[in-house]
Amino acid sequence: MRPPGPLEIGLILVIVLIIFGAGKLPQVFRSVGEGIREFRKAKEGEFDEDKPAEKPKRRKSTTKS
Repeated sequence: MRPPGPLEIGLILVIVLIIFGAGKLPQVFRSVGEGIREFRKAKEGEFDEDKPAEKPKRRKSTTKS
């Protein structure tokens, strides 16, 4: 089985855009990225269920309000 080409990837992205809408796409891709990251950690044996999950650190805003 060959990997998907640019046409297939584009078609998949269009379908995802239609299903979720443009406003929800950042949330969808963020959750997919987190899932992939957790899968890789578990696969490498770095996943420790006894340790609480760390929250991502936010950058401080440099703009003045």
